[in-house]
Amino acid sequence: MTDQKRCEWAGSDPLMRAYHDEEWGVPIYDSRAMWEMLMLEGFQAGLSWSIILRKRPAFREAFKGFDPEAVARFDQQDIERLLADSGIIRSRAKIEATIAGARIYLAMRDAGEDFSKYVWKMAGGKPILNTSGALPVKSELSETISAALKKRGFKFVGPVIVYSWMQAIGIVNDHSVSCFRRKAVRSK
Repeated sequence: MTDQKRCEWAGSDPLMRAYHDEEWGVPIYDSRAMWEMLMLEGFQAGLSWSIILRKRPAFREAFKGFDPEAVARFDQQDIERLLADSGIIRSRAKIEATIAGARIYLAMRDAGEDFSKYVWKMAGGKPILNTSGALPVKSELSETISAALKKRGFKFVGPVIVYSWMQAIGIVNDHSVSCFRRKAVRSK
């Protein structure tokens, strides 16, 4: 698919192109998958997404497949193990935020709240097609979702990170008008 017109950010990096062509903007409704992407977006803060993509297999191994039940049981020994893992981003604050995020996710589940339904309800229940032509870094909705997640205790969920997450999981379709994925993602 190298001859296809893509969003400019996909560039020429094969990994970024594959992510753009296969994942970015495709609506995700699976709560665990949404939580994993939110945690990865938090690790991305201050870095490029290509770094996270290259490290994603190591992240998945280090965080036990992003199984919230396993991550919620991580203790100080696990934090030290993760801080020594050169395959991931070794930020104590981000590691601790991921462990806390797993506990919050499970508390929501145990209270009968589905993470996916919780987030998608705030988004109106269906993907939002960006018709402005501009590619914002945040929106009123990302500010609303950010505030709601922060109120629950999640960290690294500012409006800019949340907007990037919303793009990644298909809450907002920000594929450019000329991108071959815009219509394909819209029909999902």
